[in-house]
Amino acid sequence: MMRKWTMAFVFAVLVATLARAPAQAADVICYNCPPQWADFASMLKAIKADLGYDIPYDNKNSGQALAQLIAEKNNPVADIVYYGVNFGIKAKAAGVIEPYKPAGSDQVPAGLKDPDGYWTTIHSGTLGLFVNKDALGSTPAPACWKDLLKPAYKGMVGYLDPSSAAVGYVGAVAVNIALGGSNTDFTPAIDFFKELHKNQPIVPKQTSYARVVSGEIPILFDFDFNAYRAKYTEKGNFAFVIPCEGTVVFPYVTSLVKNAPDKAKAEKVLDYFLTDKGQAMWANAYLRPARPIALPKSVQDKFLPASDYARAKSVDWAKMEAVQNAFTARYLAEVR
Repeated sequence: MMRKWTMAFVFAVLVATLARAPAQAADVICYNCPPQWADFASMLKAIKADLGYDIPYDNKNSGQALAQLIAEKNNPVADIVYYGVNFGIKAKAAGVIEPYKPAGSDQVPAGLKDPDGYWTTIHSGTLGLFVNKDALGSTPAPACWKDLLKPAYKGMVGYLDPSSAAVGYVGAVAVNIALGGSNTDFTPAIDFFKELHKNQPIVPKQTSYARVVSGEIPILFDFDFNAYRAKYTEKGNFAFVIPCEGTVVFPYVTSLVKNAPDKAKAEKVLDYFLTDKGQAMWANAYLRPARPIALPKSVQDKFLPASDYARAKSVDWAKMEAVQNAFTARYLAEVR
């Protein structure tokens, strides 16, 4: 009886221990890899199929991802990070990433990668207006930045918080340059956002694709790839507008986290993003590949005409990163 009781006790302890044990850890942790952004859902599924690595979705924005890396600097959790190029520059300065030049990065133009390998562009997008026409009702889609200041669009416009999200800051840069500002003068953007706030805009911190699709946010400062994804895959009437005053092109980059817990696997994932298959997947999600790979005609035909894209400018993002803190301080003090 004692032996049976002992065996039963041991079995019970074992069951309890297993019940408390954490689920199997992910193979690679990527900060800021959200399923509704840049079709990371499909990309991470392909990585699972081809490399066998589980990478959980992560819904941080660029600023939140960097803040988390800094907080965990002495005990890293993430292996790789994806963010806007301005945050890649900040991450290098903060000492939370380390050099790695992914296979294929030699084909990425010099201006789209850190010369020492701290960050590498994997794709880029053009900032504009992602519009749910059905949610606008009888109100016409805006054609220009200044249209958004009209009373007709009160409560209809959204933009991500420029003090936190990369796309938020890109929107501020786009407006500023389009309205006559520069990297030394953000007054046009500050004045614009002051006026826009009289129209009661919605200012989320996270990617808000689903909120546009649902009609909660009829107009969102966002990238072309999200608008095209909605237009061609969702039920509804969606459009992408490149404002008449102009806009900017913005690169998104990846980095290897310093002292990553699983560096070897992380490096293979970074390589995968730049493979022919990886770049083709980004292209099929309406992103511009970082390597000089032509967009399939089936994809290219779904973009706005080249004449519209002629209004989209490339800017020196290193200079824009250098003045980002000054802009943020003004935005928080004068707008929000």
